[in-house]
Amino acid sequence: GPLDFFAGSGQLGLKMSGIDPRFTLGDLAMQRDEVLRRLVASGMYDANRRRPLAAAPLRVGVVTSVDSAAWADFSHEIERSGLGFQLRVIDVRVQGEWAVGMITTALRSLGRHDDLDALVLIRGGGARSELATFDAEEIAMAIATSPLPVLTGLGHEIDRSVADEVAHTALKTPTACATALVERVQAFSQRSELAWSAISRVAERALGSSEGRLHEVALGIRHRTLGAVEGGDERLRQRAQRLRTGADRLVERADARLDTATAAMRRAPGRLDPEVRHLDAVAARVRLLDPVTTMARGWSITRTADGRTVRDAADLAPGTEIVTTFARGSASSRVESVESVEPGPDPITAAGSARPEETDPA
Repeated sequence: GPLDFFAGSGQLGLKMSGIDPRFTLGDLAMQRDEVLRRLVASGMYDANRRRPLAAAPLRVGVVTSVDSAAWADFSHEIERSGLGFQLRVIDVRVQGEWAVGMITTALRSLGRHDDLDALVLIRGGGARSELATFDAEEIAMAIATSPLPVLTGLGHEIDRSVADEVAHTALKTPTACATALVERVQAFSQRSELAWSAISRVAERALGSSEGRLHEVALGIRHRTLGAVEGGDERLRQRAQRLRTGADRLVERADARLDTATAAMRRAPGRLDPEVRHLDAVAARVRLLDPVTTMARGWSITRTADGRTVRDAADLAPGTEIVTTFARGSASSRVESVESVEPGPDPITAAGSARPEETDPA
């Protein structure tokens, strides 16, 4: 451009008519290299790569401009997968004066959510000077210190920013970033299916083996049970046989003793005479003690109406109903008067005879 000199004020001015981008881009490259050196020196360069990425990162926080083609490409790829992704997006500026602050704040805000599996920072293609936003040290530190792994998809395939350098995984484009997430979840699903199939096969083999062992045990139990029953039946038959044999011998011995006794009685019939005489005496005594025999001689038994035996006149009172039982029949009466006397010895008891009430047939 041409130079202008103002003599009165001593000022020199340059009216620019064009800029050689090799000088400005060189300055950006120097700044970028300086940021990377500081990140390496502080240990932050690979800090986010040490964060474990979930096997199935379905809950994803996204930092991007929602009006950009980057967001449209990313969300379309996620929806097309048919998987159950849950996206939480923060709309930011991706270039210009406010971009660095908004991106940094969004990354730190989403990093505080413990219900997310990963963060995604995406932007479509543009001029190298426009992508210089993602070389800012503030954004790099927000990524490096994030408690969640950060995936980036910034610019075109040939672009590589500081944010890509410190991210957990750097992808070429927003679409590639979405594809990487989808493929990881699909791979987890396939591994799960394979694991489940393997578990199913192992379970089927175990069940088959268990059924075989159970069948063998059942057969063994059946054989042992049949053997035990047969053995029990045999022992029972043997005991029954021994019982029949023993009973027959006992009966035979009893018959022999009976025959011997019968023969002895036939040889000496007089041996029963003492027993016969004893039985006759006992029978005669029983006849003498029979209340009927006693009452036939004129004795009677007197009871009250409720069946109590009257042993003493003092047990009665005028008006009491009594029942008198004779050898043949009975009579009911009512007491008119009672005369008590001093008790003396019972002549029947003194003579050794039984009281009528003690031999009451009832």
